[in-house]
Formats: sequence, C-alpha cells, structure tokens
Amino acid sequence: MSGAAAPTAAAAVLPRQAASLIVLRDTDQGPQVLLLRRADKPGDQNSGAAVFPGGLLDPADRQLAGLCDGLNSSAANLRLGLAEGGLAYWIAAVRECFEEAGLLFGHAGLQPIALVDHDAAALTALRQALHAGRASLADVCAQLGARLALDGLHYFSHWITPKGMPKVFDTRFFIARAPAGQQASHDATETVELLWLTPAQALDKARGLKLMNVTSHTLQQLAGFADVAAALAAARAQTEVPTNRPRLGLSADGKRAVANIHDWAYAEIGRLDPDGQGQVCTALVPGRGVWLSPRVLRVTADNGSMMTGPGTNAYFIGAADDWALLDPGPDDAGHIQALLAAAPGRISRILVTHTHKDHSPAAQAIARASGAPTFGRVADHPEWQDGSFAPTHVLVDGDRLELAPGVTLRVIHTPGHASNHLCYLLEEEKLLFTGDHLMQGSTVVINPPDGNMVAYLRALEGLFALELDWLAPGHGFLIERPHELVRKTIAHRLAREAKVLAALDGADQGLAEPELLASVYADTPAKLHAMALRSLRAHLDKLLAEERVVQHAGHWQRLPA
Repeated sequence: MSGAAAPTAAAAVLPRQAASLIVLRDTDQGPQVLLLRRADKPGDQNSGAAVFPGGLLDPADRQLAGLCDGLNSSAANLRLGLAEGGLAYWIAAVRECFEEAGLLFGHAGLQPIALVDHDAAALTALRQALHAGRASLADVCAQLGARLALDGLHYFSHWITPKGMPKVFDTRFFIARAPAGQQASHDATETVELLWLTPAQALDKARGLKLMNVTSHTLQQLAGFADVAAALAAARAQTEVPTNRPRLGLSADGKRAVANIHDWAYAEIGRLDPDGQGQVCTALVPGRGVWLSPRVLRVTADNGSMMTGPGTNAYFIGAADDWALLDPGPDDAGHIQALLAAAPGRISRILVTHTHKDHSPAAQAIARASGAPTFGRVADHPEWQDGSFAPTHVLVDGDRLELAPGVTLRVIHTPGHASNHLCYLLEEEKLLFTGDHLMQGSTVVINPPDGNMVAYLRALEGLFALELDWLAPGHGFLIERPHELVRKTIAHRLAREAKVLAALDGADQGLAEPELLASVYADTPAKLHAMALRSLRAHLDKLLAEERVVQHAGHWQRLPA
C-alpha cells in the first residue's frame, strides 16, 4: 500500500511548548476569525498554511508575571492543569499575536491600549525587533506604557502534534475578542497575508486555503457560535479541556490521513500503531484484511448502508492452521470470495452472533467451501431473520470454545437486539466480539417481537461482570473502554424512555404512535423515523410490562406512579 509513512524514530521527538490565540470579531455576516497565511518555507511542515497567531514559549515569558493583570500564576496553573508555568502560555499567546498580527492585549492606565494612536512605523519596528530577539515583550510594554491584560483571553483547547511528525508541538489555544482601537496586519516575515473570514468562508474548499488539521477542526467548532460572546461564554464554561492528540494513518487510497480523538478509527490506530508510523488505515475498506492481533483478522463486507454503517465485519479468530470465522456476513459472491482468499489457514468453525441478514447468510457458502460446522442459535421469531441458518451446534450462555492453543472464546448470550444474539469473549485478550449488541457511532434498533428492550438492558448490565479491554463490533472499528460505552448506551436508552414518559405526561387523552414518534425522536432525521418507530415500540412494550403505561383505542397513556 502506498503512502507517506513516518519513521519509527519520529515517535521519540519531544513536544515543544507553544501557545496560539484565536481572535474573533463580530460582523453583519457573523463572527469572523483572524487567520495568517504562513510564508512558503522549505522544511516547514506548516508551510503556506492559514493559521491562528501563535508560536513557541520563550524562557522570558516565565519572567513577566509582574506585568500581567487579570490573571495570576496560581489561577493559570489551575486552569491548564499544570503544577507550574501556566501563566507563560497566556503571555506567549499575547506576545505572538502582537508580533505576527500587530494586536496587543493590554491596557495603559485604566483604559485598553489603542494602538491606532501610536506611530505605525514605530510599531512595525517594535514588532520586527521582537521577532528578531532584539527586544522583549517587557520592552514593548515599557515603550508603549502598557501592561498585559489577560482577563480577555480564555482557554479554549489543547492540541499535541501526532506522533510520527518531524516537529511536535504541545499547544494551548486561547480565544479572545479583537481589542478595540487596533488594526491587525501581518508581519511580512513569517506570514504573507492576513485574513478576516467567517469560519464557513475559511472552510470553503473553493477558497483554497491550506488548513492544518487543528485549524480546520477549530473552525468547525467556531462555526456553531452566533456571535463572539457565545464563543467566549462556551470557552469559560468548560470545566475540563481535553487533550487532543491526533493519530496519523492512511486513507482508503493509501494517502496520509489524520484521525482525531472522536473519529471512529482513533482508538484502533493507537492499539495497532503505538509508535505513530502511520500505516493503519483510517477507513474500513471492503475485502481488505486487517490484523487486529496475531489471533484476529478482520474483513469488512461491501454492504455499507444506513442500517449497516460502513459494512458488516467478519472476523477470523485462531492460530496456526486452525481458524474460526465469526459472522461471515451477507450472501454476496464477491464478499465470500474475499473471505476465502483472506483466510489465514483452515476454516475449522463458522460462528454467528445472530441471524439478521447482514451477518449470517454467507455461512452456507463458506460451510460448503470449507466443510466447517456452524455454531449459533435460531431466533424465536422469523421476521427479519436469515431462515437458511441451521446451526450444526447450538450454543448456550457460558459455552467455551477452544479454537487453538491460547485462543479461547467464551459464549455470552445477549438477547435484546435479537433473541438469539450471542457475544464472544476472546479470553486471552479480554476482547469481546459484540455483533450488533453494541456498535460504533450509533445505537442499535430494537425491533419487537424478536427484539426486546427489557432483555437488551439486562444483557447490557451483564457486561459489567466481564473483565473487558476492547470491543470488536459487527460494524465499525475496535472500541476501547468497553464499560464506558455500555454505561453511555444504557443512559441513552433510559433517556429516550424518559422522553416517552414526558411526552405522555402532557397528553391527557394519550398519544398515538405517530405523535409519540415525532416528539420522542424530534432529534432524529425524518428519514430514520421508520427505524426509530421499531425502538419506540420496544420502549412502549417495556413500559407496558412494567405497568407504567397503558394502551387504549390506539393511544398510549401514562399510568399514575
């Protein structure tokens, strides 16, 4: 596979401390952000990019606490979660913004400093001296009769350059309203152009700006604010600011790609490529085998859709010449051929999590080709099921399958999404193959009568008793922190149930299903309402069984507690 792979040694590069300032102003078009286009410079990994003002911390930044108003060292350290040195980040952000953009966050006496009252040529000379190291920020303040005003700068985000890059920066980003009485201008040294743009304008591909990953991500965040005040309020309201360290990978066509902390591939890249070599794919490519460990190989079917996400995952689990195939997927000739070609050795067993038509139908063809027996269960209700699946061996909760020396699967019966749903725990890796019990990026549909919300929640609760490190879902990438996802899934289901009850509270005559659907799933796109209706019915069935609601003449009503 082609692509720019970073050398392993790059992972040892020490991060350099830096600060950056996001400067905003209100306009009739909405808030605009200040961007500087960097000069083209050989060897600069950000050459030509449009960036926020910012740069490395200077040792002198630590000596300027006496020039600062609006923030002290203790408060700065607490806000950044540091033992010491936090104030230097604020000071560096102010220094870099003055040097690169000509804006100084300061005040003279009791008033904000108005640089338009100062000689433009003298200010330019002062900025150039600061850049060249002939003057310090203290000298700037002395010449302008100013002190630094830090109370207008609010901590916004924390980013560290991915492992594998030749230069690594540990950067704290601050956000502020552009100071009044000042005119921004680029420095004509490190930058060649200054731009005031709305976030949408900056992100518009037609404009052709080169944007670093962190800049693009930040602009997308800023696009959600109606004005500067809303952006500043959101920054102040953050109780914790997470550290974002993207990970390098490869796109489906082999080009270098970046995965951010909330991207589906992020955790998997960290597991498979801890040194940041950038060789793990950030997309699930149909038919392409991906080794998740020496015991596990994943192949994704080319059946991506609204229901299946990026496609259904099949997993080879085993060692040497003895491999089980879990969830062979749809009865598609191309997919079946890809599975047979990817098999690391003899297919000795075919396992199925459940018999929905994207998971089990290929079992027959694989069994004919390999002679392997099938393992699983038959659903209680035939609707939406693969009627061709008749397991050679019926599995029950607690069964243990010794696939090969050092490769053991424990069977966990997890009804709810389907009555016959099974998860499989690879005990040696604390890795749970979840089928559709848990999936990435979405909650699964619970479709009565075979789907059952009571059983689903009970089965989710049962996972807390298992020691788990990773989940391997039927749709998506590997998922870390399994119990955290279980808690979030349970909370989501109970919050949806609470919406059902709240909607019925305000309806004395009760509500029919269409009215309930519109209310309870108002946050769900209309094109998904047909699927959402199935889960709504599962919630209603649960509440009916608990005698919390009643149905009469097609309308649902809440019973008194």
